[in-house]
Amino acid sequence: MKKPVTGTKAMVVSPHHLATAAGARVLERGGNAFDAAVAVSACLAVVYPHMTGVGGDAFFLSYHASNGEVRAYNASGRSGAEAAIEAFADVESIPTRGPRSAITVPGMVDGWYAVQNRYGRLTFAEVLEPAISYASEGFPMSPDQYEHTKQHAAMLGEQSTTAEIYMPGGGIIPVGERFVQSKLAATLGIIAEKGRDAFYHGEVAAEIARFLQAEGGLLTVEDFAAHGGEWVEPVRGSYRGYDIYQVPPNSQGFTGIMALQILEQFDLKAMGHGSYEYYHVLTEALKLSFRDRNRYLTDPVFSAVPLDRLLSKEYAVELAASIKKDAAMDINSQPVGSDTAYAAVVDEDGNAVSFIQSLYFEFGSGVVAGNTGVLLQNRGSFFSLDPNHINRLEPRKRTFHTLMPAMACLNGKPGFLYGTQGGEGQPQTQTLMLTRMIDFGMNPLQAVSEPRFVWGRTWGAPTQELKLEGRISEETAEKLEKAGHLVRRLPDFDGIMGHAHAIAINKDGLLSGGADPRCDGSAIGW
Repeated sequence: MKKPVTGTKAMVVSPHHLATAAGARVLERGGNAFDAAVAVSACLAVVYPHMTGVGGDAFFLSYHASNGEVRAYNASGRSGAEAAIEAFADVESIPTRGPRSAITVPGMVDGWYAVQNRYGRLTFAEVLEPAISYASEGFPMSPDQYEHTKQHAAMLGEQSTTAEIYMPGGGIIPVGERFVQSKLAATLGIIAEKGRDAFYHGEVAAEIARFLQAEGGLLTVEDFAAHGGEWVEPVRGSYRGYDIYQVPPNSQGFTGIMALQILEQFDLKAMGHGSYEYYHVLTEALKLSFRDRNRYLTDPVFSAVPLDRLLSKEYAVELAASIKKDAAMDINSQPVGSDTAYAAVVDEDGNAVSFIQSLYFEFGSGVVAGNTGVLLQNRGSFFSLDPNHINRLEPRKRTFHTLMPAMACLNGKPGFLYGTQGGEGQPQTQTLMLTRMIDFGMNPLQAVSEPRFVWGRTWGAPTQELKLEGRISEETAEKLEKAGHLVRRLPDFDGIMGHAHAIAINKDGLLSGGADPRCDGSAIGW
C-alpha cells in the first residue's frame, strides 16, 4: 500500500512542490490556513501558468474551527457589460482563444483579498511575497509546463505580449532552467502594496482594459470596477454518514453530491474495487448527474437551479433505480476545459481550506494583457450564443463553471478535503477518490494513485468515450465494452485523468495527504 505524507499539526497539498512549500513556510511564520491557502494560490498563479493565473477564477471552501462553520467564496468573474450575443453576430460560437475570448473579469485577486483579509493573521503583502519572489527571481521550468508550452507553441506565438514571456527569443525554456516573469512580479507587487483595488480600480485594470479595447476585446474599466465576489452558503448532501460540501452554482459542485447520493444506494464494497460493477455504476451515476447539470447549470441570478429536488435523497433513489447493471445509458456530454489547479490546507487550529483555480483552457485565452504580465482566462467562451440555451451569453453574467473544491465532514469536523484538475473529469475523479477512501479505506495517496477513468467528449472528438488507464484490468475493460461503453485504453498514468490531491483527518486529528503522481505536486505535513 502506498504511504501518504503524515502530520500531527498541519498539512499542505498542491500540484506544484514550490507552491506547497510556500504554504508550509507561511504556516511556519505564524500564518493560519487562510493565509497559507492564499499563498499557495498566488504561487500556483506563478509557477503553474499553463493551468492557472492572476487572470483567472477561483473557488474557496473553508472550515472555521472557531465556530464549526463551513463557508464558500465565489471568486469567479462575470461577463462585461458589452458581452451580449449581438457582439458575436459574425461567428457561430465565442472564440476560444484571443482577445475576444477574454470576456469575463478575472475573479482570483478578489478571492485572495476576501479570504486573507477577513480570516488571515499576516499582512496581504506577507502572504503574496513567495509568489512575487518566484515571479521576479524565476523558478525551474517544470516538465508539465514545458510539455504544455511545446504543445501550444503556435498559439502562444500569435500574441507578442504572450510570446515574449512564454517563448522568449522564439524558443521554449528547457526543463530545469530558470523561467522569469518580471512583469507579473511588478503587477503582484502593486497588488501586495495597494490591495485588491489596484487590480479592479487602479492601474492594473486600466492597462488590461486599454489593451483589450485596442485588440478588439470587450472588457472595460467599468467592468473591472463593478466586479465583486461573494461569501455564499455551500451546498450540502451526505454519503455514508459524512456531510458532503460543495460550492453552489454557478459551480458544477452539486453534481459531485448527486453522484454520491445515487451511489449510496449500492453496496460498492461488495462489488469490489476495480471490478466491472464498480466502474460501471460510478459511470452511470455520474452520467445521470451530468444530465441534470447540463439542463440547469448557469448563473443562478439569471435562472434558478432546483437544488432542493436535485439533492434530495428521494431523487437519488429514483435515479439509482434507473441504472441497469449490464447496459450503459446513452447520455450526451459536452466538452469543457480541463486545465485547473486544486490544493488544500489544514492548520494546527483545525481550520481547513479546499480550493481550486483555473484559466479554463491551458494558458487560457493565450493573451497577456499589455505590460501587466497577466495571462487572461477564456472561461467566458463556454457561454452559448443560442438565445434559448440555459447558459446563454448575457451581460454581467457568470458562466457555467467546472471548478468544484470539496470537503467531507464527519460529526461536524472535516474528514476529507479533496479535488482535482480536469473540467468534466472533476466530479468523476472526486467520486472515485471519496468512494475509495470511505468505502475501501484507502489513504489519500493510494486513492489518487489508483487507476482512474474519465467519461465524456473531449474537444474535437465526435464520440463519448470511457477512457480507462492501462492498469484497469483487461477483464473489466472487456465487460465495460460489452455493456455498451465506448472504451478507450490509455497509458498507466495519463495526464488526461487530471491532477488530484487529498487530505484526510482522522478522529484523533492526525493528518495524511496525497499528491497526484501524474503531476509536479507534493504534500507537506508536520
